[in-house]
Amino acid sequence: MPDPTTPRVAVYLDFDNIVMSWYDRVHGRNAYSRDRQRIAESTKDPEIAEKLARATVDVGAIIDYAASFGTLVLTRAYADWSSPVNAEYRSQLVARAVDLVQLFPAAAYAKNGADIRLAVDTVEDMFRLPDLTHVVIVAGDSDYVPLAQRCKRLGRFVVGVGVAGSTAKSLAAACDRFDSYDSLPGVTPPEPAKKEGATAARTRARKRSVDPAADLLERALRLENDKDPSQWQHASAVKSLITRLDSSFSEKALGHRSFTEFVAAHPDIAEIDETDNIVRIRLVGDKR
Repeated sequence: MPDPTTPRVAVYLDFDNIVMSWYDRVHGRNAYSRDRQRIAESTKDPEIAEKLARATVDVGAIIDYAASFGTLVLTRAYADWSSPVNAEYRSQLVARAVDLVQLFPAAAYAKNGADIRLAVDTVEDMFRLPDLTHVVIVAGDSDYVPLAQRCKRLGRFVVGVGVAGSTAKSLAAACDRFDSYDSLPGVTPPEPAKKEGATAARTRARKRSVDPAADLLERALRLENDKDPSQWQHASAVKSLITRLDSSFSEKALGHRSFTEFVAAHPDIAEIDETDNIVRIRLVGDKR
């Protein structure tokens, strides 16, 4: 039986919206529309491959952020998964237990297919799963404003995530909390003036994942800091969040006798305060 005191979270991603919006954020306004035909023809074209690599969406950052609110009950991503651009993400999404909802290629009569299907599923889930406490909507379209309002009327805490510059202000206002994808822990803000190839982008991504446990610790501290600006966090709360981000985490499996010892092994990420009976930790410096 689920713990009634633990928040339970449902996540809904309008995946096409996020992929296109982030592409525009990295490469300039309406960049995806300009490149749409070339992307459809071949994602292997060197220039297109490089641009797609630079605009890769960090799915893990989104899911980790959602998990900071409580236990993930379900996570769904809506897109045409036969599209080569979206297909690149399928294994990554499945590995994070995300349900992939297939939307067939958009036609004139199905322009808002993702919006409608996502909204219908969300409302149905709220009645089917009355213990849901949080609904996370990952999109930026103003079409989701009525959905956010309905979720709030049904007593859910509504969290929105969208790309800066591509999110309707009305959607942000309709949510109880709204955060830009750009600001999520683990997401590197775009640098339009700096050009890097697909190989460089992959190398940078590999460097971020050299020490997965350290990355988990840093992400957890960032997420806790966003909710509590006091900076010092109870070690037990941070460990609880880490286990929600990665249920396989075990400090003993990493060779540490305690969570405090695990944190102490990463002095470049966190510092420890043991002056009281309660162990507290905080992020070292501003690593955002």
